[in-house]
Amino acid sequence: MAGLGERLAAVRERIATAGGDPRSITLVAVTKDFDADVVNDAIGNGLDVLGENRADQLAAKAQAVSEDVQWHFLGRVQRNQVRKIAPYVSLWQAVDRVAAGEEIAKRAPGAAVLVQVNISGEPQKHGAHEDDVPALVDALVGLGLDVRGLMAVGPTGPPETARSGFRNLTALADRLTLPVRSMGMTDDLEVAVQEGSTMLRIGRGLFGPRPDGRDLRR
Repeated sequence: MAGLGERLAAVRERIATAGGDPRSITLVAVTKDFDADVVNDAIGNGLDVLGENRADQLAAKAQAVSEDVQWHFLGRVQRNQVRKIAPYVSLWQAVDRVAAGEEIAKRAPGAAVLVQVNISGEPQKHGAHEDDVPALVDALVGLGLDVRGLMAVGPTGPPETARSGFRNLTALADRLTLPVRSMGMTDDLEVAVQEGSTMLRIGRGLFGPRPDGRDLRR
């Protein structure tokens, strides 16, 4: 089995082969369901931007790690969880409604956020409808939040099916003059890079399958 260093090199090579610059694209290492040893291994390999989907795991790992790292919350924001993780989160990546922004603004004034957009139309995926994004961005800015960009999860299926959605996300971010485009995971990172991603969320590509044996697209 390849170690984390080899997997990281392979991910960077995939980014470069797709036409991206690994030095300018932020790599978010998704440590969902992995323990603190994996987190420390990631930090030891220079990965200092870590992502978590679950509030309890983010809080526990942030408290266990003494190094200065950035924690991104990737899960849908539940208002009752915000207070628990607000002291640790550097970027809230999945804000898709004003109510979530209100709670973040209350617990972490001026926090950095991304607006999650549902680019696939799949009902099981969270995210604001594209037409609603400009008003949501304005509302979040009005709450004093630092809206840095947009985030999306590609549709279920072959990587190429994500291309049009990723392209639309980049165009929308351009129209709104938002610099960050968090799109692309383990399976579809090449398409995301080609369509303008500035931030990739990678789990399985760095750490292998999740410990519970379930597949992880990130």
